[in-house]
Amino acid sequence: MKKTFYIFVTLLCLVSLQALAQTPTKEYKIGKEFQVNIPDYMIRTSGLNSSAAFQFKNDDKDVFGFIIQDSKDELTSVGLTFNNTDSFYNFFITDFIKDADKRTVSTPIHTKKESISFIESDFSYMDSETKVEIYYFIGIVETKSCYYKVLCCSSLANKEKFKAEFRSILYSLKD
Repeated sequence: MKKTFYIFVTLLCLVSLQALAQTPTKEYKIGKEFQVNIPDYMIRTSGLNSSAAFQFKNDDKDVFGFIIQDSKDELTSVGLTFNNTDSFYNFFITDFIKDADKRTVSTPIHTKKESISFIESDFSYMDSETKVEIYYFIGIVETKSCYYKVLCCSSLANKEKFKAEFRSILYSLKD
């Protein structure tokens, strides 16, 4: 009886450890421009956003995301100059789905790793057509030559389920 109990406890511990393990990722190199790690369960796709340099999704889990790359030189050539990551973030978030019902934006979190600056925030709104609350994890990355917008999406009900993986995507981006 004790032996059966110990085997049961050992198996339970192993299953629990496996559930806590980080989802395996696959690295994508987007031309010579940048690279990013995406969870294995997501696939590269197209058609989500016409401005995106890279798009990914998993239909079964109802999650998707995309990355938009904005070259600082190209922005300057059209008259858009940003003093820092904050000014780029504020320029973007002000108009992002601005007329949506129940629109909420969290206070941005700032992080710096070596010479790369990151901003992350949570964004949610009520989709008027589907009557579902939508969650976006929004990340901004500033490198020496570019700004990147990393947008990952799920239903608001699944926010906690996917947020850690969305953060992992954001902080894996480098050029």
